[in-house]
This record gives sequence, structure tokens and C-alpha cells, in this order.
Amino acid sequence: MADENQEIGGIHFPFPFPPYPIQKDFMAELYKVLEGGKIGIFESPTGTGKSLSLICGALSWLRDFEQKKLQAEALLLAPGSGPPSGEKNSLLISSSCQEPTDTPRPAGEPDWVTEFVQKKEERDLVERLREEQVRRRKREERLKEVCQDGRLRFAAKRTKHEEEETEALLRLSREMLDAGTGPEQLEQLECGEEHLVLAEYESDEERRGSRVDEAGDDLEEEHITKIYYCSRTHSQLAQFVREVLKSPFGKETRLVSLGSRQTLCVNEDVKNLGSVQLMNDRCVDMQRSKREKNGTGEDKPKRKRQKIQTSCPFYNHEQMELLRDEILLEVKDMEQLVALGKEARACPYYGSRFAIPAAQLVVLPYPMLLHAATRQAAGIRLQGQVVIIDEAHNLIDTITNIHSTEVNGSQLCQAHSQLLQYMERYRKRLKAKNLMYIKQILYLLEKFVAVLGGNVKQNPTTQSLSQTGSELKSINDFLFQSQVDNINLFKVQRYLEKSMLSRKLFGFTECFGVVLPSLSDSQENRGLAGFQQFLKSLQSGPTEDSPEEGQAVALRPASPLMHIEAFLAALTTANQDGRVIVNRQGSVGQSSLKFLLLNPAVHFAQVVKECRAVVIAGGTMQPMSDFREQLLACSGVEAGRVVEFSCGHVIPPDNILPLIICSGPSNQQLEFTYQRRELPQMMEETGRILCNLCNVVPGGVVCFLPSYEYLRQVYAHWDKTGLLTRLSVRKKIFQEPKRASQVEQVLMAYSKCIMSCSHSEGHLTGALLLSVVGGKMSEGINFSDDLGRCVVMVGMPYPNIKSPELQEKMAYLNQTLPRTQGQPLPGTVLIENLCMKAINQSIGRAIRHQRDFASIVLLDHRYARPSILAKLPAWIRDRVEVKATFGPAFAAVRKFHREKSHPSLV
Repeated sequence: MADENQEIGGIHFPFPFPPYPIQKDFMAELYKVLEGGKIGIFESPTGTGKSLSLICGALSWLRDFEQKKLQAEALLLAPGSGPPSGEKNSLLISSSCQEPTDTPRPAGEPDWVTEFVQKKEERDLVERLREEQVRRRKREERLKEVCQDGRLRFAAKRTKHEEEETEALLRLSREMLDAGTGPEQLEQLECGEEHLVLAEYESDEERRGSRVDEAGDDLEEEHITKIYYCSRTHSQLAQFVREVLKSPFGKETRLVSLGSRQTLCVNEDVKNLGSVQLMNDRCVDMQRSKREKNGTGEDKPKRKRQKIQTSCPFYNHEQMELLRDEILLEVKDMEQLVALGKEARACPYYGSRFAIPAAQLVVLPYPMLLHAATRQAAGIRLQGQVVIIDEAHNLIDTITNIHSTEVNGSQLCQAHSQLLQYMERYRKRLKAKNLMYIKQILYLLEKFVAVLGGNVKQNPTTQSLSQTGSELKSINDFLFQSQVDNINLFKVQRYLEKSMLSRKLFGFTECFGVVLPSLSDSQENRGLAGFQQFLKSLQSGPTEDSPEEGQAVALRPASPLMHIEAFLAALTTANQDGRVIVNRQGSVGQSSLKFLLLNPAVHFAQVVKECRAVVIAGGTMQPMSDFREQLLACSGVEAGRVVEFSCGHVIPPDNILPLIICSGPSNQQLEFTYQRRELPQMMEETGRILCNLCNVVPGGVVCFLPSYEYLRQVYAHWDKTGLLTRLSVRKKIFQEPKRASQVEQVLMAYSKCIMSCSHSEGHLTGALLLSVVGGKMSEGINFSDDLGRCVVMVGMPYPNIKSPELQEKMAYLNQTLPRTQGQPLPGTVLIENLCMKAINQSIGRAIRHQRDFASIVLLDHRYARPSILAKLPAWIRDRVEVKATFGPAFAAVRKFHREKSHPSLV
């Protein structure tokens, strides 16, 4: 269909088809947020075209912004033009991603000095704009050239590279023959010790002003104004890229997709390592090997001590620059990027990063934006840019999980053993400063194990503890109890980052088979840092999980010091923003130290401070108060800068029937509290309700229960009482599996059953899927049309209030957030909000497009409370009906589905 050019409020929004009214409102409000430099919280239900509205609204603003900037540049650089006006000046400064230099002049400063400073700033601005114009012209010429003969250049460069590689292999063979090197000697050379010894360490203070960046041969390209779009998983990002291609901006937008090494690496030797950490470390080591090769040539005549270093054949600067230009030339998804990298023999992981400065739209997963160190390593600059965070209903939890970390006693003892043997072997070759920091780290590890009640000199698996249980402490109290408060953790953290000690230690262990305490695989790999766990989860969608028990997984364990690095970094958090949980179990190896982040705003503050505008979007964002209070207010965002927008659904009002049922067929009041839900009469009443619903609802019925354990109990009770047999007469029953590997299989069987029933005239009319709130089917699964004609929510899935982590979070919010008079404590509100977010996600699985229809049944009289109703999505809340008894509710459901399924009979 031809693109439509929609004019809304005097602004032209290209759109691939005539947009819905709610899409027009969405784009207009989004444009205002970006233009005004606001923080927007946007809610648009699934099926309303949210992604396309985000794309067309944001890129329309970027188009207009770039045009205004070019016009302002042309006026300023025109011969005889006067000094820039305030508005024009601010536009040009913000567009070049420079921080404004509005420093107040000293009082009493002479006028001639003030005038001189102003003229100098104007000259600097004009000079910067001229340089930017030159860079822009060069970039456009380069892309035009690539467009004409890019494939030929790739082929020529690849042939040249293969010739150079062949020549290098022949030269290496000659050297090996001259030296009399056999296979055994080659293996020893590859595992040489030179690269394991720490180089002389310089602190930041010693290094400042005395060292030039290694990659500083060429001037870094200026970052143009761009939009950073991030989402949870790579599959969601790929879907967004496909939407961009469908949009009117698909051919003219310079888009780059960023991903992890797991997704983008094309070096099979590195990919086969499996572990995210091992892949990262191996990649960095291969780069360093390449730099050392390039830096050392004729001036190292010693052949016998020379180490044969392997560098990545895809890490070729020239080829990666060509790949960068190809990326900017046209929109590509991840799969196309990897295929192009293989063809060009260029690394897509780094080639995509080279494209960031000139890109207009950067697509990336959550951790690359929300984790400061990862953001810096990727070359992402947020100053003056726009950030859009999609699927943001779990944003607070995501930030918390990324920056929370856990180490167990086995890892602490193992790291101590490795580091001690490393120090003893290289003591005479290590500089004094390296020895000082290594001894400090050994001391920290020793004291951490002592806090758990153990001794680093003994096997952690055999050290039983007399006292068990969890103990929650403030950061300062933990440091004092551990007797490490006299150590500067900031300096230790910087040392670990700069020296890359954990990588040296891992290589040392691989080469020399260090004697370690006897550990099982499960103990060795347990307690991964929250950030690494999240990175691993990106590879899968929301329906997948970590490998299951009994499955063979060829993953090599990473260095335990890598996990401890994350824990030490967490301990540098401000005392009030985090807690340490000391968890003592049966043995030291099973015990752990966990850092819990209480204030995610401390990591989000930099994003909202640097960015021009931030948009937090999702399909179900209610209740929005969490984002406003826990994230934005605590990040220092003024209330006037926050804009909330929630649009309705595209379906007609009569295509949805939301019901709150307060009592069952036997007049049993429905209250699924933790104390009452396991009563036999409550489980039987639930079964009777489902039997009645399954008799009148065609197709698929999806029933959500609070937990896997409760699902097991209910299923067993129904089987015992015969309710399961009654249910099976009309619907084939499926259960959500605990194993992620089985989810797809169950969904396929569920779908096939419904499709076959729709074409047959038997007693079976569809299927019943028993699922779990917060499980693998409560998010990211599409139960459209016959797959989800009725969604049933059994009870209210409140989180475990006895959890130490949750109790501490509640106490923290009660202390830090203001309490409105007559309203519950912020901690109590948190519990309710967590429950309602899970419910909203689950019931949002149905109604996926404009012509879809479904009934939504909430089984619990507590849903009728005003405070709970207010936290349902507006498109459901406005149409919900409260039924005190089951009879009228059942009649309403029967009438609704009869009218929708057989409109000709009405």
C-alpha cells in the first residue's frame, strides 16, 4: 500500500497506511516529548501498532530536527551573517552533542573580557560547524562510493587478506622448521608465560596526561544526533528492525543493530567457548595479540622465547571500516549483519560499533544502555541524544537485576587458591604495586570467607557450619564486620579493570592446571553475577530459560575472580542504596554473599541527565506510579518534565468482556489468599467455574494460577475428585511445563488441538491451558483469535512478603519516598503494584489485533476494590463488570461468545 503522509497539528508524519486515531495521538504526543526534551511514559496495548507509531513519530521529529539544524548552519555560515541567536545557538550546540558552556562570568569582570570570551565561543562554534560539514560531505561521498562498488571492494580486500594470511602461515612454518619446533613444543609455546605476567600498573593519577589512547591515531568521528532504541531480547529488536523496513523511513534511515558477542561473533573458535565471559575474554586477548604483533617486528630477535600468538582474522580495521559503510548504507537485521561479516571477513561486533557515530537510529539490548561500563565500552554517547526504552514494564526489575550480584563460598575459596598460587609463581617478576594489590585482594577473599564462617585454607565443600540462615546488612556494616573497611575498594576495582587480572588468572589456570578445592560443576557455576545472567537471557526470548537438569551443556567455567569483580564493584555503591545478604547454608561452599540494589535510580540518573529526551514505552505500563516515584523522582527528574500518555485499544468496545466474579456456582466467596486458596472447597469451586466456562467458550481457554506449586496441587485435587474428567469432556487439558525446552512443544500441541477441533463436530470444542503468572507463558506469548477466547485469572499473585529482599525494599521505600496522607505506605503500595503488573501482563496475552475478541475473567472479590480497579489497563478498566454471584456472570459470558462466534444467529 502506498505511504500516507499524515498531517497532525501542522506536522507531517509519513505512515505506511492510514493510521488509527490512537496512533495519530501517540505520534503527536511523542513528537512533543522529543521536541520539548521531556521524559515520556507511553502505554499502548498490544495490537495497536505501538512499534510503528514509535518509529514514524520519532523519525519524523529527527527529520525535522536535522532540517532545522541545516538551516541554522547555513544562516550562520553565510557570508556576512551576524552572531547566532540564543535559540539558534542552543540548537546547534545540542545537535553536535556538546555540553553547553553556560558557565556564569565572574562578577565585576571588564566588558572587554566578556566580549572577547563571547566572540571566541562564537568562532569556536563556527569552526566546529565547518568541520562537521566537511565530515558530513566525506561520509556522504564514502557511502555513495560504497553503494556503487561496495561488493567489488569487499571481494578485492578479501582476496588480498587471504593472500596475506597464506604468506603468514608459510613464514610461520619456516620459522618452526628453523627452530626445530614439533607439535609438543608448539603447544608449550602457545601456552607461554609471557602474557600471563601482569604489566607494570599505573593508577589513573599517574597515567593522567601522560598516555595517548591506543586507538587515537585517527580523529574520532563526531556523534550526530540520533535515537537509541532498546528492548529486552534480540528477537524483539529484530522485529523492530523489520518494522523500520516496512515504514516509509526504511530506505533512508542509517540504522545500526548492536548485539552481544554471542549474537554477532563470526569466529567459530571463539563461539565454541559457549560462556559469555570466556568469549569476551578470548576476544579481548586476540585483539591484544594483534596489537602486540603489529607493535613488535624487527626489534625482537629472540626466537626461542617468542610466543606464538593467535589474532582474530576478522578483526581487520580496514575491512571493518568497509563493513561499517555497508551497515550505514541500508537497514540490516542481525542475521544479515552476521552474513555480511562472514562474506567481508570483518567482525560484525566491532564493525557495528564503528557505525554508531554516523547512525541515526541505534538498536540495542537493555544492558548496553543501562549498564554504564558496557555503554562506555560500546562507544555509546548519550549527551544530547534521544533514548526510547520499549517493553519497559519490567524496567525497574531489569536495572536491579543487572546491578545485583552474588558469589558463593566455593568461588571465593577457588579464587583465593588460584591467586595465591599465581602470586607465588611470579612473585619475583611482579612489580611492587601489583604485589600490593594482589595481597589486598587475597585479604578481601580471606575475610569474605571468614564472614561466611569458613577458612580459605580448607575445602569449602567439607566445611560444615554450625549456624545457618540469612542475615541482611548495610554495605558499611558488612565491610566493618568483614574487617575490610580500611581498604579502598574503588582503587581495587580500578586495578582489576585496568590490569585484567581475572583474565591472566584464567589463562594461568588453563595452562598449569592449578590445584583447586574439589568442586562440583553446579557449585562452580552457581551464583553468577546478575549482569551476566541477564546477558545470557538475551539470547533467548521470554519463553526460554537456562539449560535444564540432565541436559548436556558444553560450557567451560569462567574464572571465579570475574564474579568477585562484579561483587566488589557493587560494594562501592552508596551505603543507603544497597544491602548485602549473608546467606549461610550447610557448608561454606553452599553459602553465599549477595548484593541487593535497592535504588535503581542511581544507575538510571545518568541516562536521564545526559539525554535530550527519554521515552519509556510498553503495552501494559500500569501502574505508572512506580516509574514516576521509584525511577524518575529518585533520579532527580522534576515532576513538570514527566509526561504520561495512555491510549485505548483499537478493538470495538463490544469485542471484550472483562468480568470480576466474586463468588462461585455454590455461592462460595472467591478469596484466593495464601491461607485460603489451598482449602478443598476453594479448589473445587475453581474447577466448577472452569467446567461451566469451558461449556460455552469456543476454542482456547487460558487459565493463570499464582504458582507452579499451586498448579500442581489444584491439578492433583481435580484428578482425585473427578473434576478433571468433567473438564476433559469439552477441552483437552494442557499444563505449562517448568522446563523451557518443552514450552514450544506444549504450545504447538495446544494450537494443533484447537485448530483440529474447529474443523470437527465432536464433543471436544478446544483446549484448556493451565499456566502460571510470571511463568514462561505469561509474557511474550501471542494467544490471538481461537488460541485465547477466554483468559481466566485465579486469585491475586502477591509476591512472598516474607522474602528478606522484599522486606528490605519495602523498608527502603518507606524511608525514602514521601507518604501521601490517608494513603498506604510506599512499601505496601510496592507489593500491590508488583501483583498488578504480573496480572496485567498475563491478561494482555489475549486481544492481539483489531478484529480479535475475548472474555477476561478475574476470580477474586478483591479485584472489585477501587484501588485495584484503578491499576488495571484503561482499555479493560473502562469496560469491566463486577458480578457478585456466578449466575449473571455465566449468562454474560455465554451471550458474549454466542454473539461473537455465531453473529448470524443473533
